[in-house]
Amino acid sequence: MSVDTATVKRVAKLARIRVSDDEAAHLEGELNAILGFVEQLSEVDIEGVEPMTSVTEMAMKKRQDAVTDGGKAADITANAPNSEDNFFLVPKVVE
Repeated sequence: MSVDTATVKRVAKLARIRVSDDEAAHLEGELNAILGFVEQLSEVDIEGVEPMTSVTEMAMKKRQDAVTDGGKAADITANAPNSEDNFFLVPKVVE
């Protein structure tokens, strides 16, 4: 895949980036180099390679997926200046 100056200017417009003609020519070369590298990566044989989450093998930490109320409402409102039934009380600001 090859990028031309018109494509560079269109991408810059979509990204809301002001690009001069000189900058567009420079960016055209850079984007073509990046796309060339991506094409090289697609040629790599990855058959039999398992995906990794880390360079060292480890089990993922998982928690029980359960819905709870948190059980901390009283702790959260304990330092509030005013609270009632585990809700914050604030002054009325809208008449």
